Amino acid sequence: MAKGDELVKYITERVVDYVETPREIRREQRSKTKEPWANLWFGMIPFSITLWLKRFPTRRKRDKQESSRHL
Repeated sequence: MAKGDELVKYITERVVDYVETPREIRREQRSKTKEPWANLWFGMIPFSITLWLKRFPTRRKRDKQESSRHL
């Protein structure tokens, strides 16, 4: 029965904490932006790869630049 008592105590603490916090603060906490799942699971590696890839122009941009130079 000790585990059941701990569970009831935990739930009541959470409910009391929820009721005591003002509505505006609860809304602010819900509207916070979440971290992308790739960063959450794999850390900074996906972020650094995307930054690295953004440095290189895509083929479409290069093709457009080359075709405008020939005109």
